[in-house]
Formats: sequence, C-alpha cells, structure tokens
Amino acid sequence: MASPLVALAAAVPNPGRDAPAALQDKVNLVLGIAAWAGTAAGVAGVLVTGAMMAVSFKRGEGSEHMGRLGMILGGCVLVATAGPLVQFVFG
Repeated sequence: MASPLVALAAAVPNPGRDAPAALQDKVNLVLGIAAWAGTAAGVAGVLVTGAMMAVSFKRGEGSEHMGRLGMILGGCVLVATAGPLVQFVFG
C-alpha cells in the first residue's frame, strides 16, 4: 500500500508554461515601457552627472562624480541585460 505522502504528491497539478496570448501581449507592453523608462533614466542620469562634473570642474571643486557615474553606468548595463539574462536562466 502506498503511503499518504506519495498519494498527495501524485495529485499536484502541472500547469503548462505558456500564458494566454492576451496576457502575453499586456506583459510585453508593460515590460517594453519599463525597459524604455530604464533606458531614458540612464541617459538622463549620465547627462545630469556630466553637467554636474562640468560645473564642479569650472568652480575648481573636488568632486565625487565618478562614483555616481559608475553607479549609473552599472544600472544601464543591468537594464540592458535584464531581458537576455532572464531568458538565458529560464529559457
């Protein structure tokens, strides 16, 4: 006779991996908007940091903008590689 745990484990449903087409379209739209917004934020961050670096250089002040620029560029790389990375892991 099988144990109750084996019978319980056998009754777990296994749904398919594909989402309905209408849901896929909506998710793709939201992810596309999020990717666009992330790219736009990265470009704005680089522009603002560059302007702050120029102003600080003109004033003769020391600045710590390179660390900020590194963080912004790291975020840009993360936004750019998010889709392919998730597809590699789960695809």
